[in-house]
Amino acid sequence: MPLEQPDQAVLLAAKRGDADAFAWIFETYQVPVRSYVTRMLGDRPLAEDLTQEIFIRVHQSLKSFNGRSLFTSWLFQIAKNRLIDEFRSRDRQAGREVEYDDLLTTPAAEPTGDTRETVSAIWAAVAALDVNLKTPLLLRDVAGLSYLEIAEVLEINNGLVKWRIYKAREAIQIALAEAGLSPTFHTREVALPARAAAAAAAA
Repeated sequence: MPLEQPDQAVLLAAKRGDADAFAWIFETYQVPVRSYVTRMLGDRPLAEDLTQEIFIRVHQSLKSFNGRSLFTSWLFQIAKNRLIDEFRSRDRQAGREVEYDDLLTTPAAEPTGDTRETVSAIWAAVAALDVNLKTPLLLRDVAGLSYLEIAEVLEINNGLVKWRIYKAREAIQIALAEAGLSPTFHTREVALPARAAAAAAAA
């Protein structure tokens, strides 16, 4: 299910500083943003902190949102930029000069239950993806953005978004097949129940 766009009245009220309107924005989008950040970082406590920082940036920048893109695209651009800052900070601390597009991240904590082996294999395969494939895949299957929104977030064309997601899913299916698991199982089948559970927990 695609992410809901905020009602114009709510958005205008939030831009004017209405606390209730911004609270609606935060409650509506915090779960997909946090899920995306968690999977990119592989660090849940840090993802919680960065999610808070992202929404502080959203609050501070909201008056500049001009509506030329979808609100969700604008929101996830802020999330993407905060992640870039985090990765670059890590590189500086480590004395490395690594481009964002060359970074690989580790998977978040393993799930539990009957599908543990398959789910763990999926997220291990996701973690091994090049970030150019991983980012659009997570924006699609974890955050729930449309292809158009992802194109706006990443500032690439719609066709390239679809191709990168296709290649990411193909790589995951190959990894699963090599592990003797179902090659038709992909991240959406894990991410959607996870998003629903997270939303229920946050309610």
